[in-house]
Amino acid sequence: MEYVVIAGVVLALLFNFVNGLNDAANSIATVVGTRVLTPLQAVLMAAFFNLVGPLLFTTAIAKTIGKGLVDPAFMTTHVILLGMLAAVLWVFISSYGGIPISASHALVGGLIGSAVGYAGVHAITWPSPGTVLLLVLYAIAGMVAGAVIVSLVAYFKKEERLLPYAGVGALCGLALIIPFIIITKILPISGILAILVFIVVSPMLGLIASFLLGMVVIRLFARSNSKLMNNLFSKLQLVSAAFYSIGHGSNDAQNAMGIITAMLVAGGLLAEFTVPVWVILISSAAISLGTFLGGWRVVKTMATKITKLRPYQGFCAETGGGVVLSFVTAFGVPVSTTHAISGSIMGVGATRGYSAVKWGIVRRIVAAWIITIPLIAAFSFATFLIYKTIFPV
Repeated sequence: MEYVVIAGVVLALLFNFVNGLNDAANSIATVVGTRVLTPLQAVLMAAFFNLVGPLLFTTAIAKTIGKGLVDPAFMTTHVILLGMLAAVLWVFISSYGGIPISASHALVGGLIGSAVGYAGVHAITWPSPGTVLLLVLYAIAGMVAGAVIVSLVAYFKKEERLLPYAGVGALCGLALIIPFIIITKILPISGILAILVFIVVSPMLGLIASFLLGMVVIRLFARSNSKLMNNLFSKLQLVSAAFYSIGHGSNDAQNAMGIITAMLVAGGLLAEFTVPVWVILISSAAISLGTFLGGWRVVKTMATKITKLRPYQGFCAETGGGVVLSFVTAFGVPVSTTHAISGSIMGVGATRGYSAVKWGIVRRIVAAWIITIPLIAAFSFATFLIYKTIFPV
């Protein structure tokens, strides 16, 4: 059993390493894209703040990963090992292909697939039907309200085509109503339900926050000298990049913390699910090392292919993405940091008009977001069935 636990700890750290390898782009794409820092300077800064991040926040996300997805009775060492193996392979392949995916969602899919392969669908901690129904009703209400408000604004501005504005308003309403019901505790959303919901909500929140911040900056500095403006926001972007890196580390580094703690509990080395300090430190170090070595193919996609960034846009994207990550981390939701920063980059790009964003690249990224959980779950499920036939568990 000790050897299995050790293998699980090593594999969890390897997962955090490849997580940092892929998600290095999240922390440094904008600051590299605007040429405020060189790639080496950017990864050094990101690695440091990725290490600091988990020490500043709670370990709520680690608890979600470790015992909020799969019934603890079925969270065996074999389930964890095979789930992580599937996740590590997907993140590594995506990093090599330059596709910015969600390592968090890869891990979620891996754990779900292996747990179902081990004990069936009842091994998953599903939300109650009543909670799902209420969430759908709130989401519809938010979308209708958003569509009506934005359409009215467009109408009074004498815009000819109201349908596109209604669609944007509906998405904004959906993205805003979910955080509202979470903050006000109107509806408890946690576990797999929260993860699935924030696949849509987190990039939309990043887009909205960075778009609004970008428009405010444009209005405030409309008559400013462009050279002075670039110098100012080049310095401010160092602060915003550090802020985003802290949010990235505090959210994503907890994936390995949850897995390692679950392994220790399953192996009988811990009596209850409490994340030890040494687990926090080694998990943070692993993701920081991955960030330091960098996933340069992904950096290229994020920094240059979605839209061309200027220093003020990099500042707005990182600040908007950092605010989103801080919010979801505080509520223990393991979201995709890739989703948050991608949405933020799209948002600041959209301040220059629809054509400023390369939507073909965006569609490819979004497709990878959608397929990650079901694809990895299916692969992990099949792998566990094969494993069971060779090694009875």
